[in-house]
Amino acid sequence: MSVKRTPENVLLDYRLLSRTAKSSIFSTVSFAAIFFIIYADSVISNLSMQRVVPSNHEILDHDHQTQIPEEQIKSTSQLPNMQANIDNIEDEIHDRLVPPENASQEERLGWFRRKLPELEILHSDNLTKQFHGRVLEFLDTGCSSKFYMIWLSPAKSFGKREFLALDTLFKSNPQGCLVIVSKSMDSERGYRILKPLLDRGFKILAITPDLPFLVKDTPSESWLEELKSGGKDPGYIPLPQNLANLIRLAMLYKYGGIYLDTDFVILKDFSGLRNAVGAQSIDKNSKQWTTLNNAVMIFDVNHPILVNFLAEFAKTFNGNKWGHNGPYLVSRVIESVGNTPGYNLTILPPKAFYAVDWVRIHRLFRKPKKRSDSRAAKIILNELNDGETYALHLWNKRSRKLVIEEGSVMARLISEHCVICQDIYTS
Repeated sequence: MSVKRTPENVLLDYRLLSRTAKSSIFSTVSFAAIFFIIYADSVISNLSMQRVVPSNHEILDHDHQTQIPEEQIKSTSQLPNMQANIDNIEDEIHDRLVPPENASQEERLGWFRRKLPELEILHSDNLTKQFHGRVLEFLDTGCSSKFYMIWLSPAKSFGKREFLALDTLFKSNPQGCLVIVSKSMDSERGYRILKPLLDRGFKILAITPDLPFLVKDTPSESWLEELKSGGKDPGYIPLPQNLANLIRLAMLYKYGGIYLDTDFVILKDFSGLRNAVGAQSIDKNSKQWTTLNNAVMIFDVNHPILVNFLAEFAKTFNGNKWGHNGPYLVSRVIESVGNTPGYNLTILPPKAFYAVDWVRIHRLFRKPKKRSDSRAAKIILNELNDGETYALHLWNKRSRKLVIEEGSVMARLISEHCVICQDIYTS
């Protein structure tokens, strides 16, 4: 398998292993020592890494990141509306896909079968049948990169924090095209939310998905048919979460490009990335990745591993295990078939997208109180801005209630990477 590198030579190929020069090791150790002294219990656990080319799922870093278990991080209240003057618009119908709590499998299946007629997202109609044509027309407008996001919640919950993800995306990717797969955002309310960016000429399409079309002629088509017939248990995890896992795979397979979750601050141009996913965690002894994440994925149209992902989704779907159909699916498949000749996969180190883990992310929102805190903040900013981080994951379930304090790392980072820079401190 050939080694894939960006112009900055920072990508880590999936199969080969090599060591960098001792100077690289010395600089890494020096940075870690300095940072430990000035900022105990290091915040930037993944920012300082020796450069290696990993073998199998080997990747070099010095700390282990932890996936957020759903049972530990409870959902929080929705963020304020993007614009106060749309509050008087009729409230949207709340999510009908969340099963009753503590229901048995039999009770949940009964509930789901009763709800099936209301679940419009599972079916095609006159509006959704325009999906493919609208997407093709939009992507044929000269895009430097094709980005996709998914929003299956009401538009009124698309808040200021989510808007900042879009704002920073277009700062570093001004010629990119963004497709937001969302019925609620494909509306007057959604248009008003996106208008500040649309008015500046940025290319954004909010579009109602056609799920049957997206999975047609893929291994997941039979899974959707079984679900629609009421024969598939959706599990206790809200179905939108797993539909979002499926839609991102299908979008990348049908159109190719870059999938992003909505809780990122984008720092760099993505156009040099290809057929890549990011490691979320590594084993600090073996330096091998232990978990990949599906919050960012970059693939060519019809890439064969996307067929593997879609087949795994249909074959092993489990709506009762958090992450099973998302990050753990990506990890399982790449562990199994990632060495297939011709796949040419690239695994990026945690610092590419997950430089700060969910346990420490809150520290970036706080204003430095001491001189040593200020020095530490400056080091973090320099590493994020000048290092090998393409985007910073905010772990929204953990951070969405946190206030961005003036002078904090987060405030300074966003202000350096935004276009409109609106409501940073109230997001």
